[in-house]
Amino acid sequence: MSRKNAFAASLVIALLGCGGAPVGASVLHTERSLYRDIVVYEEDGLRCMRFGKQVSGRQSCQSLREPQRLVLEYTRMMAGALYMNPAPARVLVIGLGGGSLPSMLQRLYPGIAIDIVEIDPAVVRVARRFFGFTPGPRTRVHTQDGRVFVKRMARQGVKYDLVLLDAFDHEYIPEHLLTQEFLQELRGVLTPGGVLAANTFSGSRLYDHESVTYYSVFGDFYGLRSGNRVILTRVGGLPALDEIERNAAELDARLKAFGVDSEVLLPLFRIERSWPEGTRVLTDQYSPSNLLNGR
Repeated sequence: MSRKNAFAASLVIALLGCGGAPVGASVLHTERSLYRDIVVYEEDGLRCMRFGKQVSGRQSCQSLREPQRLVLEYTRMMAGALYMNPAPARVLVIGLGGGSLPSMLQRLYPGIAIDIVEIDPAVVRVARRFFGFTPGPRTRVHTQDGRVFVKRMARQGVKYDLVLLDAFDHEYIPEHLLTQEFLQELRGVLTPGGVLAANTFSGSRLYDHESVTYYSVFGDFYGLRSGNRVILTRVGGLPALDEIERNAAELDARLKAFGVDSEVLLPLFRIERSWPEGTRVLTDQYSPSNLLNGR
């Protein structure tokens, strides 16, 4: 690297350390897309993607030594959806990030069909360039709004065994993806016994509204909490814990290669029914999710 380029890189690091990457991190890429600011940086053996200008919250991280391992805890909790449906044939992923979850599914299930919906083409480019995301032969990436895509699949009669909803970040919630009507649309594209895993929030006024909204569409759900909250639910009712434990035992050896350990995940499976009576359901007419998520 020339002296001029080295100076420019150090200047970028210094500037972004105040609002985009941790101080001292090595910044690899910055980009302002139509939807957000994107920063890719390396720190402590990890390569991470961050949205926005705050230093709190990482959208995706990859271990430089073990690229296939799921680094962020919420991604490992979302992988727990496989305990509820251990052999999905067709999967919908809403929100790509660095692509760690679809990459895991492609390795676990050769030949699996995956539709990935990511509204921001810049995120898709970054996932490919910096996180090694490579769509498999039956993986299709769609750069469009997740709800528009779900409506289109519903009209075509397409069904999924598993839906992974990971479209929210620490700065902004697409409110139309957190309403009763949208969850009804998602339920409509799930097969009988199909599973929905949603990365949600755990520390704001939104929590109870989100809970009652999911319950209004799916009934009971498992809420896995550790940092984030991941909601796991299934069309036709939840599997009993003994079924989940059997599936976990069968998958354990394969999932440990990705950092997913049933001894850690299984104690997190708890049915949630803790919201106050009268908590309002989020709808297309009432969805102040960003206001409620203010801490």
